[in-house]
Amino acid sequence: MNGEDLQQTAINPRWVFDESKQIGRDYTEPAEVDCYDATHADFRNFEAEARNAIAALNLEKSSVLLDIGCGTGNFALIAAQHCRKVIAIDISPTMLAAAQAKAEAAGCSNVEFRKAGFLTIDNDGEAVDAITSTYALHHLPDLWKAVALRRLFSTLKPNGRLYLRDVVVPESGDLLAPIAAFIRTQEKLGGDFLREDAEGHFRDEHSTLDWVMEGMLGNAGFELLTKS
Repeated sequence: MNGEDLQQTAINPRWVFDESKQIGRDYTEPAEVDCYDATHADFRNFEAEARNAIAALNLEKSSVLLDIGCGTGNFALIAAQHCRKVIAIDISPTMLAAAQAKAEAAGCSNVEFRKAGFLTIDNDGEAVDAITSTYALHHLPDLWKAVALRRLFSTLKPNGRLYLRDVVVPESGDLLAPIAAFIRTQEKLGGDFLREDAEGHFRDEHSTLDWVMEGMLGNAGFELLTKS
């Protein structure tokens, strides 16, 4: 199913996955958004993540970048310093409001915020130079991840790049051991809050296996350049 096919199904969306429905933590709740940066800072370095993504994408001052699942806008505002325009989308209006407030406070005028998701973005036929998605794709089941990746591929210009960062489980003798280890690590970093967050992630959300993700990327048309 390509982007055009998906648009046609919008006239009868009963069987199309509803990505506006929150799974895991409800990021339409102001309390969740208010604590997002502080809790994620316990296990993430937003600036380092942004530097790595920008270096991998070969952004230029003329580049247009699409950031999917922009959250509170940390990456979008840094990326905006390195390209002509950032289109920052998120399915949560509460997240978008927080991100827009940051942009206004920083005097950043080349970030365009839109309420949308992987399956509902409409870029009016404008191809982009690069796409980023950080800890967002796992909100979709695998079938709809595949649909989303094909849509992203069709949105990129020739030789455009996708930077994808998410929780992916490595294939191993014991599939559950890496998950248990990850949850223990999160608890050490952020106590009960991050432990419960990680438990809910694997119980209620849709992370997948590494070889499944690689297969979906390849089938969508992407060439895997690096992984970590």
